[in-house]
Amino acid sequence: MKRLSSWALLGWTALSALAVTAQASETQTRTWAASCATCHGTQGHSQGGIPSLAGVDKAQLLQKLLAYQQGSLPATVMQQHAKGYTSAELERIADFFSRQAR
Repeated sequence: MKRLSSWALLGWTALSALAVTAQASETQTRTWAASCATCHGTQGHSQGGIPSLAGVDKAQLLQKLLAYQQGSLPATVMQQHAKGYTSAELERIADFFSRQAR
């Protein structure tokens, strides 16, 4: 049986830690996106007069979210929602919705 070297074991441990971190990051992003479901539908598939977010271009969605955050795009509740996130968090949310099937 072949033994792993210390370097190989360290590399494996680092990769495992990265995978766990990536999974936790994706879980956090899904949690943030879930708060959008009340108005925009599950995974961004709206059932009513509010726009769907699923499949929207990431850059376009991020631009709108940042405009809400900065108060330059008028809205009833989106400005308050967007102000609750950092720009990096809004980017992750925009990425999540852009990856959903239309």
